[in-house]
Amino acid sequence: QVQLVESGGGLVQPGGSLRLSCAASGLTFSEYVMRWYRQAPGKERELVASITSGSGITNYADSVKGRFTISRDRDNTKNTVYLQMNSLKPEDTAEYYCNLERIPYWYGMVYWGKGTLVTVSS
Repeated sequence: QVQLVESGGGLVQPGGSLRLSCAASGLTFSEYVMRWYRQAPGKERELVASITSGSGITNYADSVKGRFTISRDRDNTKNTVYLQMNSLKPEDTAEYYCNLERIPYWYGMVYWGKGTLVTVSS
C-alpha cells in the first residue's frame, strides 16, 4: 500500500521560507510523477508544482514560479520530494497536499497524503 507523508508546514511571516517534504513508501514501481497541490479555505485545490521520478522534469503554477522549487532526493532512492518555498505571501496560506501518480497514467494509480498546513501571517 502506497503511503505519502507530508511534513514541514507551519507558521511563517510574509517574506519567509519553508521547506515541505513528502516521503513515499510502499512503492512497487519506479516511474511516477509527484505533485504538490494546495487548497486555501473556500477555494478549489490547485496544482502548485510537479516532478517526474525518472527525468526530473518540473512544472510550476504561474503563481509560484521563481519563488518555489520542487526537488527530489539526490539519488532518488528515498522516494522523497521537497518543496522549497521562498518569499512567502499571505495568499500562499493553504493546506498543502502531496500527490503521486504512476506513469503511464492509464494505470489509474493515484495517491494522496493527508496534507500539511502552511500559514503565512505577521
